[in-house]
Amino acid sequence: MASGSSAGRDSYDEEAAAGAVPRRPPLELDGRGDASDHRSGFIPRYQVGSSKVDTSERYFDEWQKKLPNTDEIRKSKPGSRYFTVSGVELSPDNMAVATVYFVQGVLGLARLAVSFYLKDDLHLDPAETAVISGFSSLPWLIKPLYGFISDSIPLFGYRRRSYLILSGFLGALSWGLMATVVDSKYSAAFSILLGSLSVAFSDVVVDSMVVERARGESQSTSGSLQSLCWGSSAFGGIVSAYFSGSLVDTYGVRFVFGVTAFLPLMTSAVAVLVNEHRLSSGERAMSHSGSGFIETSKQHIRQLWTSVKQPNIFLPTLFIFLWQATPKSDSAMFFFITNKLGFTPEFLGRVKLVTSIASLLGVGLYNYFLKAVPLRKIFLATTIIGSALGMTQVLLVTGLNRQFGISDEWFSIGDSLIITVLSQASFMPVLVLAAKLCPPGMEATLFATLMSISNAGSVSGGLVGAGLTQFFGVTKDSFKNLALLIVICNLSALLPLPLLGLLPEESGKV
Repeated sequence: MASGSSAGRDSYDEEAAAGAVPRRPPLELDGRGDASDHRSGFIPRYQVGSSKVDTSERYFDEWQKKLPNTDEIRKSKPGSRYFTVSGVELSPDNMAVATVYFVQGVLGLARLAVSFYLKDDLHLDPAETAVISGFSSLPWLIKPLYGFISDSIPLFGYRRRSYLILSGFLGALSWGLMATVVDSKYSAAFSILLGSLSVAFSDVVVDSMVVERARGESQSTSGSLQSLCWGSSAFGGIVSAYFSGSLVDTYGVRFVFGVTAFLPLMTSAVAVLVNEHRLSSGERAMSHSGSGFIETSKQHIRQLWTSVKQPNIFLPTLFIFLWQATPKSDSAMFFFITNKLGFTPEFLGRVKLVTSIASLLGVGLYNYFLKAVPLRKIFLATTIIGSALGMTQVLLVTGLNRQFGISDEWFSIGDSLIITVLSQASFMPVLVLAAKLCPPGMEATLFATLMSISNAGSVSGGLVGAGLTQFFGVTKDSFKNLALLIVICNLSALLPLPLLGLLPEESGKV
C-alpha cells in the first residue's frame, strides 16, 4: 500500500520497524537504510550512504594487468576482462559492492518480525513504534563520521576490508541479541540501533567505491552503476520477502532473528574481494600518529566545509532534505492493517515479495527510461503522482474499495506495487546527483554527508508523522482519524515542489 506521504516512501510501517535504508527508500529498522536507505517497506530504505577510501583506480589497473589472459570470456570493451550487467563490469570490487547491497536487502527477512515484535510482544502504540524507528535510524545521520574514520584510521593496513569485516560481526551481534536476551523496548531499540550502525558503516565503505567510479563518468554510466547497487538490494529483498512472513507465522519472531544473525557475516566474507592496497608500516604509523591524524582531520573538515557551502551543492541538498522531511503515516497504517483488517504475517510477507519485485522494476524503469530526464521533471512528476496515489489508502481505511468489488488483500497488493515502483524510480536520481556532486579526494565524507542529510529529512518526516499520529488520537485500537492523517501526510508531500528551482536544470549538470 501506498505509504501515506510521498512517492519516495515505502508502503507500510511493517518495514519501517525493521530497520534503517533509507530506499525513498525508507529508513529501516533492520538497519538498511538510506536510503536508506533504505533501502525501501516499513522503514523505507530508505534509506540509502557512502564512503570512499584509499583504493584508487591506479591500484585497480595494476591488479588487472596481473590477471591471466581469458580470451574465452566475453569482454565488455577493449581490454576488459569481466562480464557486464547493465553496462557495469563485474570486477571483484563491483561484486563485493553488489553483495553488500544484497545483504542490505536480504536483511528484510527480519523486517516483519521486528514490526510484530514491537506491536504484539512489547505492546507498543503506533507513535511509540515510529519513535523507536527514528531512534534506530540515528546511525544513518552521522555517516560522514564513518567516512572520516575509514579514510583516516586504517585497521591492520586496510581502510575498507577491515571495516567491512567488523561491520558484519557487529550486525551478527545485534540480531543475536534480538534472538536471545532482548525483552524491553529499550533493549530492542539498542539492538536495532547496533544493526543500523552495522549496515550504515558498511554502506559508507562500499558507496565510496561507487562514488569513485561514478566521478568523471557520464550520467548514463553513473546511473547504471547505481542501478546495479540498488538492483542487488532489491534482489536481496525478493529472496527474503516471502519467508519473512511465513517464518514468523510458523516459528515465531525469535527464530527469525536468529536466522538473520548469520546474514551480516556475508559482508565480512566478501571483504576479501575488495581490491585495496595494503598500507606499509610507515604509512600506518603516519595515519595513527597524533600529528598526522590531527592534520588529516583539519584537512578533511576544511575540504568538507568548502564543498558543502558551494551553492551548486548546498541548494540541491536543501531540496532533498525538505523532500524527505514531509510526514508519514506508515506506522499507523501497519497497526490498521494488522489489528483492524487482520492481515497475517504470511500475507504481509507476500505483499513484501510484491514490493521487492516492484522495487527492482523501479530500478529498471529509471535505468532504461529516466536516466537522461532532467531531475526537476522527475521530481515534479513522481511527487504529484505519488501524492495522488497515496490518497488511495483512504479507500482502504473507509472500506470503499470493497464497494467496488476489490478485496482488502488485492487492493493492498496492487497499491503497494504501483507506489513502490514510483518510489524507487524517484529516488535513483537522488543517488546519482549526490555521487556526481562529490569532488576528487572528498568522495567518502561528502557523499556520506549528503546522504546523511537526506536520511535526516526522512527521520524528521517520521517523527513529525509520529507527532501527528498522537495528535489525531490514532492508537493500536482507535483509527477514527486515520483517513484525515493520511490526507494531511500526502498533501504535505507537495510542499517542497515550489523549491524545484534549487535543483540543476539538467540531471547531468552539477
